[in-house]
Parts: sequence; structure tokens; C-alpha cells
Amino acid sequence: MLDRKDGRPLHRQVAESLRREILGHDLPPGSTLPSEAELCSRFGVGRSVVRQAVAGLAADGLVIRRQGRPTVVAAPTEYRRLVQRATGLFEQFARRGHDIRTTVLELVEATPPEPARASLGTKACLRLERVRLLDDEPLSYVRTWLPAARVPDLRAEDLVDASLHRLLSHRYGLRPVSGQRQVRAVAADERLASALAIDPGTPLLLLEGETADQHGRPLEWFSAWHRSDRVVFDIDVSETAETLTLDTLPKAEGTESGGKPRPAERDLARARELVEELRTLLG
Repeated sequence: MLDRKDGRPLHRQVAESLRREILGHDLPPGSTLPSEAELCSRFGVGRSVVRQAVAGLAADGLVIRRQGRPTVVAAPTEYRRLVQRATGLFEQFARRGHDIRTTVLELVEATPPEPARASLGTKACLRLERVRLLDDEPLSYVRTWLPAARVPDLRAEDLVDASLHRLLSHRYGLRPVSGQRQVRAVAADERLASALAIDPGTPLLLLEGETADQHGRPLEWFSAWHRSDRVVFDIDVSETAETLTLDTLPKAEGTESGGKPRPAERDLARARELVEELRTLLG
């Protein structure tokens, strides 16, 4: 049953409940969605509410509706990224023939948070905010801190539909070659949700790290929030490879780019599950 005191429309509450089941694989790809009658009974709503909710899921590509046939859960379109590579998302995906685009939201002088300041060794930084779109669908929100002295005259328009790493290499002679990465399961806050066209509280995979240039000098510190229903992190494993450690967030916490909501554990279940799968791969 739904919470009638909730300010959200009933169809949105129904859709969000079903969305969690789909993303959490309680309703796996290829499975049949419960009938309209079953959903009406389960949520205590009319058919018009159920139809509106299912239409929203179909518009988001989560279910497939066909005339005269049951509605089924769609197989997710997944894009794969190698976590341990110094190359950025643009280079990795463009090589596979994906139509990748970049929207620059902001490039400003700003004081970085303590982890970035410690990594970069300076307070004089630029903050770059971008949204990455693949085949016209938002996949990640990226915040990058750059030492201002190392990138003079950098402009936001230089980075529209372009690779930051490629620009650093070609214009400034700075090649990203090494660094450390961390993966965490987090929930989307209002800003991230709006930028990635998802609902607040939706599970995300947060990739954070620092990158050094060919001389071992700090070049960037970044946070990249990826939609967990669209992006898969791949890891190459070998006897000589360095160990990558992944830690899940405490169950009662959520990490956001702003605000302080604590989403329910079920909203993060799928994202934690993905991180645990990565941990298993590493042994």
C-alpha cells in the first residue's frame, strides 16, 4: 500500500516502488510485470494510476510494453569502463564507437575540499563541473579540481564535447599516466538526480581519485558519479597487478554532492551489490 500522506502523486510512488524492484533485480530482465489487476490490488489504486506508472517506466526504458502481450522488464543497456586505467571515460568509450558528448556546467576558480587540496598541494584551483552523455543519454556527473597554475587560459568552451585528458596532453604537454581510484556506492541527491535524469535516492557508483602526469606531479582530483543501471566497472586482474581495495559505505550513510539526506538502505542495495561483485573479482 502507498503512503497517502506522501506529497508525491500516486503514480510516481507506484513507479518508484517498481523501479527499485527492477534495479534491485527483484524483477530481473525478461520477467513479466504483475498484471494491472495485481498492481491495483497491491498498491490500492485504480487502473489509471497503474497505467501512468507503467508508462513512465516504459519511457525510461525499464520495461517493454506490446499490444496484447504482458509487460516485461527490459534488459539494461550497459556501458563498460575500466576502473584502473588512467585514461578518462571519453577516451575509453569513444574507442568503442559510442557517441559521447560533454556538457560543461561550470568552470570557476574555487577553493577545493581538503582531500583535493592535500592531493594537489595548492588552494589555487579550478573547479570543473560536467555531465557526460552517451548516445544522448546522461551517464555520469563529473567534478574535477585542477591546479590553476598548470592550466592557464583554460576555458569552458574548450571542453564541450571534448576530452579533458586529451586537451591537457595536446595543449599543456601534461599526460595523465598514474593515480589512485576508489569506488563507493552512494545515493543521488537532488542536484545529481536532476543532472542525470533520475529520481533522488537512486543508487549511483561514485568513482573518485587523483591523477598524476608523466613527471609524477599532481594533475587532477575528481569525483565521477555514474548511473548504476547503465555503467559497469571492469577490472583487469593479473598476478602482477596492484591490489585495488573497494569499501562500501556504512549502511546508515549516504554520500551526496550536497545536502544531507540519508536514503533508505534499500535504495542503495543494488549499488552495494555491484561493489561487492567488484570486491569478489579482486579476491
